[in-house]
Amino acid sequence: MVVSEPVRQQTILDQSDSRSIPDRIVSLSQAHIRPIVRGKARCNVEFGAKISISVTGEGFTFLDRLSFDPYNEGEDLQAQARAYRRRHGHYPKVICADQIYRTRANRAFCLRHGIRLSGPRLGRPKSDPELLAEEKRQFLDDQRQRNAVEGKIGQGKRWFGLGLIREKLAVTQGSTIALNVLVMNLEKLLELLFVLFTALLRLLLVNEGGRSIHTVPLKPQIAAA
Repeated sequence: MVVSEPVRQQTILDQSDSRSIPDRIVSLSQAHIRPIVRGKARCNVEFGAKISISVTGEGFTFLDRLSFDPYNEGEDLQAQARAYRRRHGHYPKVICADQIYRTRANRAFCLRHGIRLSGPRLGRPKSDPELLAEEKRQFLDDQRQRNAVEGKIGQGKRWFGLGLIREKLAVTQGSTIALNVLVMNLEKLLELLFVLFTALLRLLLVNEGGRSIHTVPLKPQIAAA
């Protein structure tokens, strides 16, 4: 089945003017892998799982979508916002997202639920220099917070093996990626616990150092013979 399918696909490509075909098989051992065009300078096409993650203000990562087929990340914003509401009971106040997420549908969704979506506003720029400077400062601050997502992906590839997935099946590859995200969250939780332990230890040492020590003079007593 897997061997005959690439032959069929290649025959269709040879007999037609098209250079692409749906669900193209590029690996016999991993038939679920699809080519994903990224447009990067070093690598124009990538292979493997494509994931969408969200990072909270506390630094915890959530795996919102995993797919081996190419898709538009901008479609995930509304689902990610609803997932945040299920976890925390309310929508986030701010979503720091990339340009691909700033569609009119996503802007309308954020406006309807009282969410501030990062990025420049639609329409003509404001003429007030102070307001322009404030919007620019806010945009740069949002971009710095947005870098946390890219940093998490880089951290997962360098430290936790997200860039070295050796499993062959789609289900095992998905499980490995999910476990990597889990370990990243456990490390973040351990970091917060260490900070809490350090603060409590410092508070204890300060209290011990400020406690006054009272000494009672002892009078020598000589027993009569």
